[in-house]
Amino acid sequence: MSELKIALDEAAGEGIISSSQAERLLPYLAGKNIGVLPAGRGLSASRFPDDPNPLEDTEAPRFVRGFHDVLITIGVIVLLIGLWGLANRYAPVLAIVVLAEILVRRQRLALPAVVLTVALVVWVFYTVVSYVSSTPALSDNFTIGAIVLVAPFPLSLALFYWRYRVPLSLALFLFSLFGLFLAAVFYVAGTVTGSSNVPADYPIQTMMILLVTALGSFALAMRYDLSDPQRVTRRSDVAFWLHLATAPALLYSTILLALRLELASSGIVFTNLTDALFGGYLQAVTVLVAVLVMMLIGLIIDRRAFVTAGLVSLGLATAAILRHNDAGLDKVGFLVLMIVGLVVLVIGIGWTDLRRIVVRRLPASMQARLPALR
Repeated sequence: MSELKIALDEAAGEGIISSSQAERLLPYLAGKNIGVLPAGRGLSASRFPDDPNPLEDTEAPRFVRGFHDVLITIGVIVLLIGLWGLANRYAPVLAIVVLAEILVRRQRLALPAVVLTVALVVWVFYTVVSYVSSTPALSDNFTIGAIVLVAPFPLSLALFYWRYRVPLSLALFLFSLFGLFLAAVFYVAGTVTGSSNVPADYPIQTMMILLVTALGSFALAMRYDLSDPQRVTRRSDVAFWLHLATAPALLYSTILLALRLELASSGIVFTNLTDALFGGYLQAVTVLVAVLVMMLIGLIIDRRAFVTAGLVSLGLATAAILRHNDAGLDKVGFLVLMIVGLVVLVIGIGWTDLRRIVVRRLPASMQARLPALR
């Protein structure tokens, strides 16, 4: 019954049938013993089926169904690299389309679908960057060049998703829309202010815009996530990819804005994230608090991307604190690695228990919308 329900939920998620039709079909098909007992599960089936694993990961999208997928993926990667080096610029994209027709549309192989989607993005990026860099009018003007650089991605990814229904392509399409929105905002800001490089001339305002955009991306990812709390349809896969891209964007836009404001108020010139190492405890604590908040969000929504996104920042903040405590420079690196490793192990091993502790303190209405505790 559970496999039948999952299949119907996936069909509803892909728009093949409606949710109400899926609910009506479930008892009808179950009454006819369709999908209740899979083929080949008669006398040869185990009398004692495996107990469900409470630690089973429901977060990751379904990538691999066997080593066949891995073998095909290796062939795809090697072929595309060879074509890239030997043929003209348009041969790789032609190969991507042909391979997608065979491997994705016909055979429905998940891992090759992911690789081909990434290959398409790389090809579009390389082609557009080559064009922008060879056109002085675009390369010398950030606001116009950014629009030209981002504009091809939504269209190409939308067509790829329309044809092949790869969750990653939909997630990248949505993310590219945010990129196009940013480029349009910077273009309008450049037109109003007369600046040809808004991020360099207005850094604080730029970081605020980046933070707002990251929050919008997070809200969209949560919309997909909360629409499938059991994580049985492709909506969950789309949410996974959106979170994977949104988590670092949200974290570092927050950290960069906070450090910029703090360091600017103290008269220190800010250049990049490593300035935290040259600041005081306040900068290190700011980074640490941001990372901890992101990890807490990850626990609540059951997305480990929010933990992994902050590991570099956690290492920088830890190194800053150790440096201000006069730890030996020859030992700081090893201490940082040990501390970060321990944090990862504690969170990874205790993820289920930690999440249970955190989520049970939330209002019941919020708990009902979140992925179930295991």
